[in-house]
Amino acid sequence: MVYYSYLKGVLNVEEVSESMEDHHKTVHHRTAMSKDQLTNRLKRIEGQVRGIQKMVEDDRYCVDILTQISAINAAMKKVSLQLLEDHSKHCVADAIKDGDGDQAIEELMSVVERFTKA
Repeated sequence: MVYYSYLKGVLNVEEVSESMEDHHKTVHHRTAMSKDQLTNRLKRIEGQVRGIQKMVEDDRYCVDILTQISAINAAMKKVSLQLLEDHSKHCVADAIKDGDGDQAIEELMSVVERFTKA
């Protein structure tokens, strides 16, 4: 299975092992409130990105645009950290309980490594 991720400004295309494929299809642990919070944050970020596009079209000052990009990066980091926390507390914990802990931890460490690259 191939999946795409966007971390630190780099599009990653990765192969996911077949044994974890079913796990990646559906997540059941997110509450409606958690999903709404993440969705609302992403919608705000989407609006910020459109705002930056308009700033570029309007020939706004580069530093102002860069400041907005920095704000978006910070907002994306918050979303990423929340998802990483949720994944650790639920998906990884469940995998450990089900005897698939080694593979889940290996996957988690791979994500953390990509997430922390400069």
